[in-house]
Amino acid sequence: MAFGRYLHKNSQMAEWIALSRIEIDQARLLVLKAAWLIDQAGNRSAAKEVAMIKAIVPRVHVAVCDRAMQVFGAMGLSPDTPLATMWTNGRILRIADGPDEVHFRSIARAEVRQAGDTRGATAAYMTLPEILRPQ
Repeated sequence: MAFGRYLHKNSQMAEWIALSRIEIDQARLLVLKAAWLIDQAGNRSAAKEVAMIKAIVPRVHVAVCDRAMQVFGAMGLSPDTPLATMWTNGRILRIADGPDEVHFRSIARAEVRQAGDTRGATAAYMTLPEILRPQ
């Protein structure tokens, strides 16, 4: 409580709660998708998803911790809460398994390779129908 009101009643706090829930669920669904792919077709089938997880989960972790620390103010930085340690651990994860840029490059290569397999598939959608073409 601050100034006689619950913090979640503040519109900014409510937005942070919602944003954190969305980001956590997005990351969780990506992990579940990768696990499903591994179960269905083996580790190699989920290589791109694993790289995406390695890039996004630590970022989400740090962002959610950062918001919580902001809500707690100076107390969020103190040893009275685990938030500062959690934030630090999340930041370490962004480097420990390779920097984000390495994972982004791996993801981009997989996307370009996959797009090459379907090159031209959308051409029909990019062409004007005969009746709309200028005479």
